[in-house]
Amino acid sequence: MGRPRGFDEDTALDAAMRVFWEKSYEGATLSDLTDAMGINRSSMYAAFGDKEALFRLATTRYANGPAAYLREALEKPTLREVIESTLRGTADFLSNPDNPRGCFSVQAALACGTDAESVKQAMIEFRKHGDAAVKRRLQQAQRDGELETGVNPADFSRYLGTLVQGLGIQAANGATKAELHRVVDLALRHMGY
Repeated sequence: MGRPRGFDEDTALDAAMRVFWEKSYEGATLSDLTDAMGINRSSMYAAFGDKEALFRLATTRYANGPAAYLREALEKPTLREVIESTLRGTADFLSNPDNPRGCFSVQAALACGTDAESVKQAMIEFRKHGDAAVKRRLQQAQRDGELETGVNPADFSRYLGTLVQGLGIQAANGATKAELHRVVDLALRHMGY
């Protein structure tokens, strides 16, 4: 029987998530990760696997932690509330000074070298999974008569994803909370909300 770990795995995983969020998969060195996590490399490998396995765990942590507001937005009772909660929640999330600037799902592995192709593909699937969840909610709104039958739910999902990701890029560029919310106001107004 092995000895108990001398560190909190949740705290270490949160720290790794933040490093990947700030520096990207390729930009994060093993030293960056282990320093932030407060553990040595052998402990990291024993608890989390290699860098790619740790990144995948950090991605899940991000989805279930900081980005959980997106899943909660999809559970709102009306389409208007879904859209507004998604966009306003994104503006609030991205402007939270406790978070790194920008969006993990865009910054962590959007552009990678050939050695990190599997990580890039994992992030593409992560984003596609989010698009699919939005599409399902939009299909429900269409069945409920809240979304015009002439609107393609897949296209509308990509449109909302583009807005969310664009807000992430604006936040990474230094946009303030007020500036992000003005962008949201424009988007909602042009959607008729």
